[in-house]
Amino acid sequence: MEQKMSKKILVTGAAGFIGFHLSKRLLERGDEVVGLDNLNDYYDVNLKLARLRQNAMERSFKPVRIDLADRDAMARLFADEKFDVVVNLAAQAGVRYSLVNPHAYVDTNLVGFANVLEGCRHGKVKHLVFASSSSVYGANTRMPFSVHSNVDHPVSLYAATKKANELMAHTYSSLFGLPCTGLRFFTVYGPWGRPDMALFLFTKAILENRPIDVFNYGRMQRDFTYIDDIVEGVVRVMDRRPEPDAAWSGDNPDPSTSYAPYKLYNIGNNNPVELMRFIGVLEDCLGKKAEKNLLPLQAGDVPATYADVDDLIRDAGFKPSTPLEEGIRRFVEWYRAYHGQ
Repeated sequence: MEQKMSKKILVTGAAGFIGFHLSKRLLERGDEVVGLDNLNDYYDVNLKLARLRQNAMERSFKPVRIDLADRDAMARLFADEKFDVVVNLAAQAGVRYSLVNPHAYVDTNLVGFANVLEGCRHGKVKHLVFASSSSVYGANTRMPFSVHSNVDHPVSLYAATKKANELMAHTYSSLFGLPCTGLRFFTVYGPWGRPDMALFLFTKAILENRPIDVFNYGRMQRDFTYIDDIVEGVVRVMDRRPEPDAAWSGDNPDPSTSYAPYKLYNIGNNNPVELMRFIGVLEDCLGKKAEKNLLPLQAGDVPATYADVDDLIRDAGFKPSTPLEEGIRRFVEWYRAYHGQ
């Protein structure tokens, strides 16, 4: 385990849901954080600004407004700041939106990520940690989803860009010795969450007496993972640079490791929950029943996700464990306070 000394860390997507919480945690432990965000209007910019203001109260937090796809601005940032570690959380998010605006995913998730990799290479960054997604498992059906499984059948462009990020990072790890760790997040939820995600949408609709859209007739299963567990996983992995795997073989290649300093982990609750149960817990926390609009599975969606986290437990000594009831209760408390209800 590397010694935990104060580091200079670039967090991209710092005004986003996970980026906000991670930056807060890093500041609390004494790191210097440069928080990059382009503050796009994919969802309410006021929520992003409110998150940024929370962290901007700390002297060791420096917000920068740059678009990842801006090659020159990114090159200047890396040249000026000299980061120890980079955590790339900036991405065009959302599976369904990728059916509507595919170019947003190419610009941020592919072009932008290439700029991050180039910055890390030329800036001699000691460790790049980047967000992948459970969506890379696509058409895979063997549960729980394992990082040792092949993931070559994405069912959305969003998923394809995340898989591409893993391949691009491996290339830089192999060519330039850049230590890279990819994290496949499973359905993250909690306070300060994204307004386009189920928990936020459902809470808003139920409180406004509007029906909620329940896809796959409520039979969808998700490995809902509380934000604090995600952040804990990221921090533990950040402090552990991957080493080349001496046992790796090209005859029987393990997708999760490499002869290069490269590693993939799932971060999920390891406990899939049916959507109807999720809604039931939310109804209990709100003290109010939902009117449900039952709909078929949407294009690009997968019916179930379930994370195998054995590698995370073995290497980082950590397993997400926040119960759904606790996580949803905390979200509802935040939501009511934020909206003055």
